[in-house]
Amino acid sequence: MEDPVAAAAGSPRANGNGNGNGNGGGKGKQASPKGREAFRSQRRESEGSVDCPTLEFEYGDADGHAAELSELYSYTENLEFTTNRRCFEEDFRTQVQSKEWLELEEDAQKAYVMRLLDRLEVVSREQRLKVARAVLYLAQGSFGECDSEVDVLHWSRYNCFLLYQMGTFSAFLELLHMEIDNSQACSSALRKPAISIADSTELRVLLSVLYLMVENIRLERETDSRGWRTARETFRTELSFSMHNEEPFALLLFSMVTKFCSGLAPHFPIKKVLLLLWKVVMFTLGGFEHLQALKVQKRAELGLLPLAEDSIQVVKSMRAASPPSYTLDLGESQLAPPPSKLRGRRGSRRQLLTKQDSLDIYNERDLFKTEEPAAEEEEESAGDGERTLDGELDLLEQDPLVPPPPSQAPLSAERVAFPKGLPWAPKVRDTDTLVGLPRPIHESVKTLKQHKYISIADVQIKNEEELEKCPMSLGEEVVPETPCEILYQGMLYSLPQYMIALLKILLAAAPTSKAKTDSINILADVLPEEMPITVLQSMKLGIDVNRHKEIIVKSISALLLLLLKHFKLNHIYQFEYVSQHLVFANCIPLILKFFNQNILSYITAKNSISVLDYPGCTIQDLPELTTESLEAGDNNQFCWRNLFSCINLLRLLNKLTKWKHSRTMMLVVFKSAPILKRALKVKQAMLQLYVLKLLKIQTKYLGRQWRKSNMKTMSAIYQKVRHRMNDDWAYGNDIDARPWDFQAEECTLRANIEAFNSRRYDRPQDSEFSPVDNCLQSVLGQRLDLPEDFHYSYEIWLEREVFSQPICWEELLQNH
Repeated sequence: MEDPVAAAAGSPRANGNGNGNGNGGGKGKQASPKGREAFRSQRRESEGSVDCPTLEFEYGDADGHAAELSELYSYTENLEFTTNRRCFEEDFRTQVQSKEWLELEEDAQKAYVMRLLDRLEVVSREQRLKVARAVLYLAQGSFGECDSEVDVLHWSRYNCFLLYQMGTFSAFLELLHMEIDNSQACSSALRKPAISIADSTELRVLLSVLYLMVENIRLERETDSRGWRTARETFRTELSFSMHNEEPFALLLFSMVTKFCSGLAPHFPIKKVLLLLWKVVMFTLGGFEHLQALKVQKRAELGLLPLAEDSIQVVKSMRAASPPSYTLDLGESQLAPPPSKLRGRRGSRRQLLTKQDSLDIYNERDLFKTEEPAAEEEEESAGDGERTLDGELDLLEQDPLVPPPPSQAPLSAERVAFPKGLPWAPKVRDTDTLVGLPRPIHESVKTLKQHKYISIADVQIKNEEELEKCPMSLGEEVVPETPCEILYQGMLYSLPQYMIALLKILLAAAPTSKAKTDSINILADVLPEEMPITVLQSMKLGIDVNRHKEIIVKSISALLLLLLKHFKLNHIYQFEYVSQHLVFANCIPLILKFFNQNILSYITAKNSISVLDYPGCTIQDLPELTTESLEAGDNNQFCWRNLFSCINLLRLLNKLTKWKHSRTMMLVVFKSAPILKRALKVKQAMLQLYVLKLLKIQTKYLGRQWRKSNMKTMSAIYQKVRHRMNDDWAYGNDIDARPWDFQAEECTLRANIEAFNSRRYDRPQDSEFSPVDNCLQSVLGQRLDLPEDFHYSYEIWLEREVFSQPICWEELLQNH
């Protein structure tokens, strides 16, 4: 059988002419052996991914308890475990002579903790730090008295509940406020040419104690006592609501993120801040299971039929598909003109938006007649796409641009017959159209109405329209003071800055980002005071830095996804407000840039040193590190946090683009199809599902040739993604798409969001709808509350405010 690569190399197009004789009449030029070998190598690399085993990954709110605690610390911090232990033992020996901490009765332990907290109020900064380290040692599980990792985790949890009951959280929160406002530390860090882990010592100790308390108390176990359960709910309430006229704790952490990104506090340990922020939001608002329960409850309150399934549970039962066969992504790479044609033609992107024919022009080559110039063209096109993404993401490094101002429930599982072999119940959003329905028509309409899905968002939008039309007759809306609502109210006026700051950090932590002089430094809490001098130390620091970035990506992706899902359930326009600001801040090209790498390598990366991970590193003497032990990593098939991050980012991208044609066109313009298809090489069902969803929404814009060349991908979409009965995704061609239509779509959405925010949150006391009392006698007869000492200074006030003030009668008459 003839080698298709060799056949392609000798084809007429490969020879640069169309006469079909294979040699171009002596004028053609044969593909070089070096080029053919490079092409074969690229094909082998693509085909090699087919052998990737199915990844046994279970998606959840977070990783295992030990892993989540371990990621709080960088390997550079390991020496501080000993320092914390020494500070505790020195202090403990002055208070208790004959017993160890674990041997004390609970009352004696509480008494000692009270004495520790009293000494946190001393003036000496150095003494406060020693006491804080002693508290941190307790929160870390008093590992000096433990024999196993299980013991360390057990006593860490026990001590954290004890510390919370004694008021430790409030005490450390006050110290955190002091450190955030410490202008001396900020100015010192700004003057330094290079910031290291030593510049954030106090903040790292305080944040570590707070994180350990949140993470240990958040964790629910069946064996927890009633006292612990009560303490957990009290703690959740304390974190959720404004206590003692202070803002919710999450808003304080958001302000730390923006202050760090603004350059005013470059010494902030941003990884710890982000981890704590993510866990606080998860603890106060709830994880994915709690979200599902809230969704069921809200649908019942609105009178909607119950959900047919839980999406995450359905995905868990799905099997991963084999990645699409090798096509070198030629169909996708030819979606846009070659870079040589794009240069000097600024309107090419607009043509992509407006005319379907321009998508099909470059899809005419036969994918089975692959030639070397086509491969070179794809590499050039991919490079052009990457330059486009880089150009868009450069805006994140600048000041944010303010955008211009704006000129159905499924039946219960018993009643719905699931199609055989398909995992999802079908849905229909629109029963007014009969496009694409089979005959007989009446039977089709009946089928549509049977699967009509009314979402919570549909009800909320309809209610909002009615409130805008009839504000007087419907009266004032009663808004429940839920933790989500309180968080949104607190974030509302600074929300654009929060989103931009998170995306800036995500961009700096992405493995595909290039180092820039003006980008923010996210390594302040991982770099040691003295840089490594040996190869081994350099390897260890390199692993630590990569791990540090991975944890930052994990925390931001999980945080953004949680916020979007909770805000969407609370009110659709809260979700749309956050989404629009993420889109305005170039979140879509940022996520695509993140996936424009070898995702399989990223997911299987071994940036960890198991012997240095907490809690194992605290109970055993650390062995001497060797090159082999550093390179070994762990024995896991994949890196949990990296796969978790990838799924979260894909879910985030789905949230931003779903039912938004303008944002779907952004996926097309940024050539996301080949980037997303490469991610299908990872054999994990949940990741593949969200990739296929993103491919599905843009297939009608990619043209018939793309669909024809990617039938295996189309088949996977049909098998794994939910069916919308009157959706023409598999055969439609949107040739009437115009940029101004999309701009109008975003402007209309923004106008609705602003109307919602203005109506609900910008209600001044003297509203235009407030009743006016026109009776002079009634107005003068109103009783006003005056200060107790007012009658002493009444005459002075009368002279200053009445008699000495000139009265312009003409102006008064004109105004009235």
